[in-house]
Amino acid sequence: MPPNLTGYYRFVSQMNLEDYLQALNINVVLRKIVLLLKPDKEIEHQGDHMVVRTLSPFRNYVMEFEVGVEFEEDLRVVDGRKCQTIVTWEEEQLVCVQKGEVPNRGWRHWMEGDKLHLELTAKDAVCKQVFKKVR
Repeated sequence: MPPNLTGYYRFVSQMNLEDYLQALNINVVLRKIVLLLKPDKEIEHQGDHMVVRTLSPFRNYVMEFEVGVEFEEDLRVVDGRKCQTIVTWEEEQLVCVQKGEVPNRGWRHWMEGDKLHLELTAKDAVCKQVFKKVR
């Protein structure tokens, strides 16, 4: 049975974010700003309905979806694109595939103890972020 990810998570660390942002063709000025941010995550998880909020002083992003149901995701606040997105469970990992202009785009979330792990992919870039559950 998949874990319930409901909670508030504080940023702990990240690796390779600049490579990921370059794969999304984010301009150098915006990349430098984003690299300074330490976003938090807030997740509401009820059955197959989920809301994932990425919260930062610069810009917030809210993704609301039903697990297993494809939808059009508006990523204009991130990189100016839209894509067809589906989020599913692969054992205890929440896996997102974002089909559009950027190949191999998506992410996966999983828990290890009180740590929420996030792996972001775009083209050949892989970014890893870790968050600690605080409430």
